[in-house]
This record gives sequence, structure tokens and C-alpha cells, in this order.
Amino acid sequence: MDVLKKVPVREQDPAVRATNFEEVCLGYDKEEAMCEATRCINCRNAQCVKGCPVAIDIPGFISKVKEGDIEAAYQVISASSALPAICGRVCPQETQCEGKCIRGIKGEPISIGKLERFVADWASENGIAPEGCKEKNGKKVAVIGSGPAGLTCAGDLAKMGYDVTIFEALHEPGGVLVYGIPEFRLPKQAVVAKEIENVKSLGVKIETNVVIGKSVTIDQLIEEEGFEAVFVGSGAGLPKFMGIPGENSNGVFSANEYLTRSNLMKSFSADSKTPIMHGKKVAVVGGGNVAMDAARTALRLGAEVHIVYRRSEEELPARVEEVHHAKEEGVIFDLLTNPTEILADEKGWVKGMKCVRMELGEPDESGRRRPVVIPDSEFEMELDSVIMSLGTSPNPLISSTTEGLEVNKWKCIVADEANGQTTKEGVFAGGDAVTGAATVILAMGAGKAAAKGIDEYLSAK
Repeated sequence: MDVLKKVPVREQDPAVRATNFEEVCLGYDKEEAMCEATRCINCRNAQCVKGCPVAIDIPGFISKVKEGDIEAAYQVISASSALPAICGRVCPQETQCEGKCIRGIKGEPISIGKLERFVADWASENGIAPEGCKEKNGKKVAVIGSGPAGLTCAGDLAKMGYDVTIFEALHEPGGVLVYGIPEFRLPKQAVVAKEIENVKSLGVKIETNVVIGKSVTIDQLIEEEGFEAVFVGSGAGLPKFMGIPGENSNGVFSANEYLTRSNLMKSFSADSKTPIMHGKKVAVVGGGNVAMDAARTALRLGAEVHIVYRRSEEELPARVEEVHHAKEEGVIFDLLTNPTEILADEKGWVKGMKCVRMELGEPDESGRRRPVVIPDSEFEMELDSVIMSLGTSPNPLISSTTEGLEVNKWKCIVADEANGQTTKEGVFAGGDAVTGAATVILAMGAGKAAAKGIDEYLSAK
């Protein structure tokens, strides 16, 4: 065994997986996981833990895997993370735990994410649940949103002894984990539903079809329902658009709508009551993980798919693994390209898109080189669908119906990064509702920080 190289992970063949919605990565078996775990040098000052937003004892769980004690490894992880099977699949480990792995200085870092996934999947298959709190304190806390921030906050509070109820606007819990991330990256029943059951096993209650701001307000939860604190983890589901001509044409989707209809409503099915149009040639505008998800979904629905992104591959914000998988499956990357107009036929349906070629100039505020239009470079792409994946912002419904809850100019809730405290006493917030669209693990980190903040707040009352 070459200790400088990761144990390879089995995957579906690209030609096969491009035609189905089954999970791409097949993960480690026990023997492979134990072999990969032996590569860990068990650093005294583990930098990987510092790179984890929820501070999992990574050397601790890997040591247990090395010994073959997978149940103990799971309990080490679940002490810090409510959603290990999910994180093992969708976390950007390359920029977090694995990005700081000492083994990676000489050779490849430990496959921390794949080991976490293996441990969580093994625990699920063997009926192992996270350890909960034996004594309840009788204090009620409401959590708004059942995405990664809400589930994490609720799970941690339940472990502390609180009586927690999650309120979810949709008919299924899970938030972005259910509506936003495709089945081929994150299986819903085999993974997400089981992780949610683990949170419920801690005593957390989940009420679906409750739209906070319409069904009930935050003020009513506190004043009439007896909740002593509220955590807002409602995410960022309001899509952004470019504001170019033709954007209202038939056949233009936000990535949020496209993925929600596919993932949650199964609109790709022939017997769907809300069928989604199957484009034959589709452009996805954007370069993040959501853009890759939308592109790979459209590909599986039979389209020729182009990623249209105004910067170069080096600046793509999507995970390297997702870009690699998209390329393997046949997604075409039109980089240094920017749309200027969407063209429609006489009936208002998309027939193409005008674009210009770009080149990279000086760095902007984000540190990335600013794209600049190349003169006289306009051209047209022939298309029948366009998916806009330009990010999302929080829905203002909650903030507009809650007195004393301050938001910033992007309509994000203002909250203390350290403990989630908002400008309204007893109300905490975290995740995309505060930061705008970000990663699952950063939302979990915010949920974890807010749970600690809520505990400190209620313990002092």
C-alpha cells in the first residue's frame, strides 16, 4: 500500500450514471475504510479539526475506524455532528478538514469525508442511533426550518435537554437537503430521511406545512405558544436573476425551481401532475455547486447541457469533484462566456441566447480576476431552455412579520456570528438566512453555535 495515496473510491461508470439518478459515488467498504484510516498519522495538534466547522474529533473517529470499532467511531462523530452521512457526501472537505490535513503536505490528504460517510452508513445499516439526553429541562424552543442549520440546532438542543419543535414550510422535512441536492449526490430515503429520523429519535418534533409569517408569526410562538427561544434557520430560497432582456421567456428556470421540481416533486416522471419541460439543448448560467447539480440533472433528462460561466475554470466556485463528475458525464463547459440576452420565438419560448466572450482582468474585491468583455465577440447559442444559477437570497417573509428583527441590505437577518443572537431578544438565527447561500456544513456550524447561544441565554434567565 502506498501511504501517500488515498484508497480509491468506487464510482458508477460515467456512461451509465449519466442515464440514471442513482448515487454516483459508491463509498468504501469496511476493509477499504480501515486501510484508508491507517494512513492517518494521528497528529498531536490536529489541523483537520480546526478546518471542520462543527469541530468533529477527526483523529478520534479515524482511530476507531483503524481499530475496526465502527460503532465507537460513529458515537465520536455524532457527538459533534447531527448529519454525518450527509456531510460525508456533500461537504467541501478539500477546502476544510482535508485541506488542512498534515498528511496532504507530502502526498494526498486522508479521505476524511469518505470515512465519515462509511461510518454513518454503517451505523444506519446496523441500527445504531446517536446518544441522546436522559433528562429533559422542560424548556421549549422553536426552530424554523428543517434544513442543515435547523436540524443541527434542534439536535444539539435536544441533547442538552430542551423540548424542541421544528416548523417546516414544505410538506417534507429536510430543506435544501431534500429540494436542492439531487438524488445522485444525496439519496433522499436511504440517507436524508434516516438522518432526520436520528434527530427525531433525540426527542425533536417536526411540524410540516407551517409557513412562519403566514401560518403563525415568531411573536405568536413566543407570546402564545410558550416557546422561550426561537432559532431561524429558514435558508435562502429566493433566486437571483441577471436582469437581461428575454429572461421572462418560457423555458427560463431558476436553478432553485428546476431542482425543487425535480428532486422534491419528481416532475421528471411521466405521470407527474406538474411535469417539467425536458429541454433538448440547455444552458446553465453559473459555476457553483448548484449549477453543477442543475446541469447534471438536465443531462440525465436527456439534454445536451452547457455550463455558461464568465470566468475561467480556475475560478469556478463549484467543488473540484463536482466539476470532474460533470465533465465525465458529458456536460460541456463554455467558460469566459457571459449571456447578454435570451432570445424567444413568436410564442414566447426560448430559442437561443446571445453571449459575449470574456477575458480576465485585474482582481476584484473577492480576489478573483475581474471578467472583461472582449470587443466584437458577440455570438448566439441555439437553445430551448436556460437555467439561471446565480445564487439565492433569504425570503423576506419572516423578517417582515417579526417586530424588532433587523436585516441588512441583502435582506439577510443580522445575527452575532459567535452565538446567533439577533436584534430581537430570544430570537437567534444562522445558516443561509444570515449569510446568504453557502454550504451545508457552514449552516450546520451556525446551527451548532446558535444552540450553544440559546442554552446560555435560557440558562441565565
